[in-house]
Parts: sequence; C-alpha cells; structure tokens
Amino acid sequence: MTQPQKHTWKTKLHEVIYEADTPAGKSFDVVLLILIFLSIVLVMLESVAPLQAEYGDYFYLGEWIITIFFTVEYILRVISIKKPSSYIFSFYGLIDLISTIPLYLSFFIVGTNALLTIRALRLLRVFRILKVTRYIGEGNKLAKALKDSRPKILVFLFAVMILSVIAGTLMYIVEGPEHGFKSIPVSVYWCIVTLTTVGFGDIAPVTALGQFIATVIMVMGYGIIAVPTGIVSAEMAKGGQPEPEPNKLHLNTQVCHNCGAKKHQDHAKYCHNCGNSLHYE
Repeated sequence: MTQPQKHTWKTKLHEVIYEADTPAGKSFDVVLLILIFLSIVLVMLESVAPLQAEYGDYFYLGEWIITIFFTVEYILRVISIKKPSSYIFSFYGLIDLISTIPLYLSFFIVGTNALLTIRALRLLRVFRILKVTRYIGEGNKLAKALKDSRPKILVFLFAVMILSVIAGTLMYIVEGPEHGFKSIPVSVYWCIVTLTTVGFGDIAPVTALGQFIATVIMVMGYGIIAVPTGIVSAEMAKGGQPEPEPNKLHLNTQVCHNCGAKKHQDHAKYCHNCGNSLHYE
C-alpha cells in the first residue's frame, strides 16, 4: 500500500472537481447542476418564437458563457487525473464531451445548438451530490425483478398476440370492411387498442355480435393488464433478501486520483483497483 500523498495543485483540483464529500466539491457540483439546468432552460426558451425574436441575443450569449464554462471544466477534469483516459472514455466523460460540442458545431451545421438539451443527462450527477444513491438500490431490485420476469412476460405477451390475431380475424369476419374493419391487420390493431383499454375510437363495431365480442375483449383487457404487474411483484418479493457484501451499495463518492476508479467502500483508505491512497496529507 502507498503512503498518503501530498497535496499539489492537481490533487487539490481533483478533490474539488471529482469529490462530493468535501464542502468545496459539493459546492462545485451544485454550481455545475445549476448551470446545466440554466443551459437547458435557455435552449427550451430559444425554441419559443416570440421569446427568440425579442431575447435571442441574450439566449445566445448565455449559451456561450455556459458552454465555455463546461469546456474549461472538461479540460480541468482531464488534466487533474493521472490517467485521463479513465475519465475521457467513461460514461460521464463521454456525456460531458458530447454536451459541450453542439454549440461549436453550430458554426458549421445550422441548428445543432438545439442538441444542447443533451446536457440534461449531466443532471445524473445529482445522485452524487445529494447522497441519494441509496435509492438506486431499490431501482436495482426493480431492474432485477424485471429481468427475472422476462421469460414469463414474453410468454404472456406471445399469448396475448395470438389472442389478438384470433379476435381481430373474428371481428373482420363479423363486421367486415363496410363497418371500418377493412382488413385483418386493421382488425388486429383495433383488438390490441381495445384489449389495452386505450380505445382511440377510430373504429367501432356496429353489429350486435361485434359489440358482444368487443365487450368480452374489454373485460379481458382489465385482467390482462394486471398479469405482468403480478409477475414482477412476485419476483420482487423473492428478491427481498439482504444484499451480499460484494453487491452492497456504498455511498462513498471518492474517485482515485491515480486510476480514476470509483465505488469504494464507505471508509476505504486505499483504492480497491490500484492500491493508491485515497487521502492526502
């Protein structure tokens, strides 16, 4: 294991930019989120014709100020870490780069500044700042339940599609083209819309037998909607066991200055990837 490192301007910069456990780091991230939000608001307001006509120059100036700030921030993130590639090719690194490019591209391709709304993805950093990563654990449980339920749900959807084809074909025979059921695909479309209780109303049965079949499909629709929910709920109930230690979610936001590794345990002193000290003298 390495000894605690001494503070240099790079390590201080790294601590402010990458950490959310220190007052300076948290303040930096809060300012960053505010600027991201303002940038998105500016792009949205710019799309409103009356506001663009009156305040377009101010919107454009504001976008450039924020873009320059993000450009400088991106450069500082790259130079403050020993292995820049660990940030550049990371999820947040790619998002940071992509969200900075559109305004520069607007010099060559008209209208690309509207792509600045991709900066909304940078708001994901709020999880680090507000320490709400604990709620991601619940999201992971839901994602696991959905994954485990996939075979059952696929079989269920396949059965629903077969039912829709049969019922749609039957409605085509009963109602016919003269009542709006022009073909079997159109009739299957009507059946799916009715079965899911959406009911656009663009096609409706006229005959007594067609209305009776439609009534049966509508009633079945309520039961069909409940089935996937029950399948997922059952899987979530099975997954209510405590997470094993290797999969336990930690709230530590420290990023290794040496290799850029994340997800350290809450009271870790050394990087789990390279063994470098996470603390400074």
